[in-house]
Amino acid sequence: MSHDCLFCRIARGEIACHIVHEDENILAFLDIHPIRPGHTLVIPRAHYPWFEDLPEQLASQITTLSQRLAREMKTLYPVERVAMFYTGIHVNHAHAHIVPMHHRHDVTSAVYLEHGAEDFTLPPAPPRQELETVAAALRQRLAP
Repeated sequence: MSHDCLFCRIARGEIACHIVHEDENILAFLDIHPIRPGHTLVIPRAHYPWFEDLPEQLASQITTLSQRLAREMKTLYPVERVAMFYTGIHVNHAHAHIVPMHHRHDVTSAVYLEHGAEDFTLPPAPPRQELETVAAALRQRLAP
C-alpha cells in the first residue's frame, strides 16, 4: 500500500467510509459524491495505480462483486441497468464505479458538461446519515 494514497488510507481504516463490502482483497464503499444513490466504489486493498495493473484474479474478484452489487441495486433502486466502469481521474488507485442508472446519461460527460467544461462541478455530497442508510441497505442485500 502507498503511504499517501487516499484509497490506501481508506483500505487501512485511517479514513472513515461507508462500507458496503469488505474482505481480505477488496473493499467496496459509497462514493461521497455519488452520481446516483448507491454509487459504490470497489477497490483492491493493495495499491495498483491503474486497472490494467491489476492481477487477473483480483480484477475478476472486483468484477464478481460488482455483478452481485448490480443485481442487488436493480432490485433496491428498480432500474433496468447498472453501470460498471474503471476510472482514475481523481485517485491513482485502481477503482471500479458501480452506478444504478436512472437515465441514459447518468454516466456520461453530458450530465457534467451541459454548461461547458469550465462549469464542471462534482455531484453534491449527501448528508452522512443518508450515505449510511444507503450503505446499510446494500450490505444487507449482499449478506449471505
